[in-house]
Amino acid sequence: MQVGIAYYNQSDTFISQMIECLKGEFEELEREGLEITVMMRDAAESQRVQDDQVKELIGAGCDVLCVNLVDRADPSEIIDFAREYNVPIIFFNREPVAEDLMQWDKLYYVGADAKQSGIMQGELAAGAIQASRHIDHNKDGKIQYVVLEGEAGHQDSIIRTESAVNTLKEKGIHLEKLSCGIANWNRAQAQNRMMQMIGQHQNQIELVLANNDDMALGALDAYKKLNVTESALPVFFGIDGTDVGLEAVADGRLSATVYNDKEGQSAAIARLAAALMTGKGIHMIQFENKKYIYLPYKKVTDVNVHVYYKKEEEEQKKE
Repeated sequence: MQVGIAYYNQSDTFISQMIECLKGEFEELEREGLEITVMMRDAAESQRVQDDQVKELIGAGCDVLCVNLVDRADPSEIIDFAREYNVPIIFFNREPVAEDLMQWDKLYYVGADAKQSGIMQGELAAGAIQASRHIDHNKDGKIQYVVLEGEAGHQDSIIRTESAVNTLKEKGIHLEKLSCGIANWNRAQAQNRMMQMIGQHQNQIELVLANNDDMALGALDAYKKLNVTESALPVFFGIDGTDVGLEAVADGRLSATVYNDKEGQSAAIARLAAALMTGKGIHMIQFENKKYIYLPYKKVTDVNVHVYYKKEEEEQKKE
């Protein structure tokens, strides 16, 4: 049996770590007696390249595809080709538009609810603000904030941002938005965007909401580069719970993050792939609307970060 894994960009920290988890899950299935060959392809952010890679994987005899789309709104060529050759697709992490997923009964999605991550980030930020009067540096009763977003027009970016901000407002936090920057989930780009925002707003920024940990850390890098004193720093919040994000929460550089369960998602993908290849066990899998498997996010602060650190160490020992 052959599995093809196609992903949008392995330089994305979360995707890189998830791919490692996914490889581990397929290796576990091999130890349990399934003969599985895994082929992987990195599209380096090009949908055209990914379309060609999927055709190549199907041509090489893959029985099932696991696809992390470059462009979640443009899966048609992949779907049409897979359907022509009757190869099921499990999309993961970057959720296709619902109408596209309904095109064929052998299309599935495994991931997490972006809205939940935004709500949790907002709750974490509200809790920190309510617990510390020092976050409101200028004592004006409002929190001046900036946002670092993943991609222009990307559903998860929009939903994470809106949910976080709306939750803060619902919790009674008075906000003043200073700026928003697109940093494409990337730490270096986030540093550059943050340098620009600091240049515009100097020491006014009190809160940084980032759509992922890498961008939150990039924002922190900008302040470090400018040698801003710790007492003048804003508070930083990320999402994903990557290794570097968890480390930053543990040492106090990030106030909190929201854990995106890459282990649970990888296990669900591997279990579903095995069921589709063997024809056994598909009825044991719990879907939403017959196509979706969602794993819940979890809040991570300095109080419970050791739980997730331990989880990371256990995963590394398996490798």
